[in-house]
Amino acid sequence: MPNKNNVTESLFQSPSKYIQGPNAIKNAGKYLAPLGKKAILISDDLVHKLAGVSLIEALVASDFDVQRVAFNGEASAQEIARIGAIGQQHGSQFVIALGGGKTIDTAKAVADRIGVDVAVLPTTASTDAPCSALSVIYTPNGEFERYSFFNKNPTIVLVDTTTVAKAPARFLASGMGDALATNVEARRVGSSPNFGGGLPTQVSSAICAKCEEILFTYGAQAYEACKANVVTPALEAVVEANTLHSGLGFESGGLAAAHAIHDGMTAIHELHNLLHGEKVAFGIVCQLILDKAPTAELDRYIAFMLSVDLPVTFELLGIPNVKEKELRQVAALACAPEETIWTLDIVISPEIVYNAIVGADAASRDYIRRSGWKKPTA
Repeated sequence: MPNKNNVTESLFQSPSKYIQGPNAIKNAGKYLAPLGKKAILISDDLVHKLAGVSLIEALVASDFDVQRVAFNGEASAQEIARIGAIGQQHGSQFVIALGGGKTIDTAKAVADRIGVDVAVLPTTASTDAPCSALSVIYTPNGEFERYSFFNKNPTIVLVDTTTVAKAPARFLASGMGDALATNVEARRVGSSPNFGGGLPTQVSSAICAKCEEILFTYGAQAYEACKANVVTPALEAVVEANTLHSGLGFESGGLAAAHAIHDGMTAIHELHNLLHGEKVAFGIVCQLILDKAPTAELDRYIAFMLSVDLPVTFELLGIPNVKEKELRQVAALACAPEETIWTLDIVISPEIVYNAIVGADAASRDYIRRSGWKKPTA
């Protein structure tokens, strides 16, 4: 039932401050100063070499006391507890997240655990995690476990588009997959409470629609700019859509089947190498199938996702020989009691979802046949 508690209040939530632009990270000291001078910085080893060392140098030059903690790669309860203990021992006044979605989700959970603010500095535009007051928690093996909700959003989100443009274009495309789901899901759940516990506002609906508009207008162009490692107006627009619009839109609008099916897909080991938004992209096609989308509408979304190399078939996902048993497990997990699929005001069951998953693969293969699309060569 979409609104079983008969919620009537509308609610919108967001970070306190969002900053985006070329070389914005050089001004990190100015923006982070209100949070205190003592912090832990969470980053994986690769990101630390690319951006962490220079960030620490800049902050130390501005009289910050920063202790870097290496992120081990999974946003799990165990990792959150480990880093939280380090943050408490350090006496940290705030937490800095430097990296991608799982690093950010871990940092938000750590900050909530030790009762301090968090500043998010994403190095890719691969997910809409930076702006939200929640984290996706996984098992140490990488399977979806639960959503963890916090009392407030990140205080600062600082996006350096020069850094984002240097990341592999695959990350930007993944972010577009995540962001494209924003409006597809939110427009179907307007009567359901959002992640803040209230109904979507008019502004959240407008943000979701604008997010989708930007992606269809500038997505392919931004993808090519990222391949060339350059910051263009198109790339700036898509980074904002992936990070800010999608972040505000999903949290204050709501999620539905696309993300629930993503969560179920984490149970297939062969998909663990895929990025979050790549799995969500396939979930979008499933959502559209459940929505009874006309073929022309379905074609439009599939064509866009193929234009930025997002997977929309079992073969493109890397599981051409996936077994029925595995897909039925995905469907069952997508229908778990607390999953976001239950925000839809339609009849849902594991059998219906299984058929939508198989139907999504069939619809995408049909579009590929009709359009003559060919997978790009490496």
